[in-house]
Amino acid sequence: MKIGLVGLGKMGRAIARRLTSQGQALVVWDRDQNAVQAHAAEGQRIAPDARAVAAESDIIISIISEDSGVRVLFQGDRGFLSGDVTGKLFIEMTTLQPMTAREIASAAEAKGARMIDSPVLGSIPTAHEGKLLALVGGRLEDVVRARMVHDHLARRVVHMGPAGSGCAMKLAANLGMATYLQSLSEALSLGQKQGLDLALMLDVLGEAPTANAWLAMKKEILKGATGDMTMDIRTMRKDVMSAVATGALTGVAMPVSAGALSALSAAVASGWGDKDLAELPRFFRETMLQVYPQS
Repeated sequence: MKIGLVGLGKMGRAIARRLTSQGQALVVWDRDQNAVQAHAAEGQRIAPDARAVAAESDIIISIISEDSGVRVLFQGDRGFLSGDVTGKLFIEMTTLQPMTAREIASAAEAKGARMIDSPVLGSIPTAHEGKLLALVGGRLEDVVRARMVHDHLARRVVHMGPAGSGCAMKLAANLGMATYLQSLSEALSLGQKQGLDLALMLDVLGEAPTANAWLAMKKEILKGATGDMTMDIRTMRKDVMSAVATGALTGVAMPVSAGALSALSAAVASGWGDKDLAELPRFFRETMLQVYPQS
């Protein structure tokens, strides 16, 4: 089995390292030549473009940033589908709008290939450990075929339904995270306005009914320390934008999500986009204190 990988961002590099550690030889590419050069020393073959990756591989993983980029990746002049892809399987791990995943899956089938959408839940350390949770949309036989890759990367694979279903589930999961972050940001701001100690508040919230593993893992960052990046604010903003757009297309009212999107957008506009999600409550708290100074 020959595996291709396009997308050498933080998660893409983690996936590449995991597969390599499991004895898999990869051919890789990224449009960012800095990312390619940084990765060249790790031993994978570097292809000249996406079309070449598909030509040299049986199964091709892609994980980039957003919908328009995925469309170009598949349907551009030197994209995956510009060559002969008969019989190949694409595993699209980018978190997309479901309609985009369905569109690309149809385009792949028209060229004699198959595509499943397979965004994941988990962080970079989780990818290194092969313990991601894969949320998959597509035909059952393609999900089964993809197990030869997923088995190296994921502790569990959940087949959510037809094409687009994996992305729909990932957006739903990330909405829960985004709205939790927004409520946590407001709660900590409220407490600080009332003179409460931040560390003590976080200790109490760690035992409240809403306590969760993310809060426990990120408690020190929430207190102001530095820590490992898991997901940045800009990426969460993109996913919430996709969720709100999908809701608008399907008639789902999303007022809470729209509020979370406003805070995420404000953070990105203020230069906080590359910071970890756990920095969002601090951004919100400090911004609100400037707008509404304590008397």
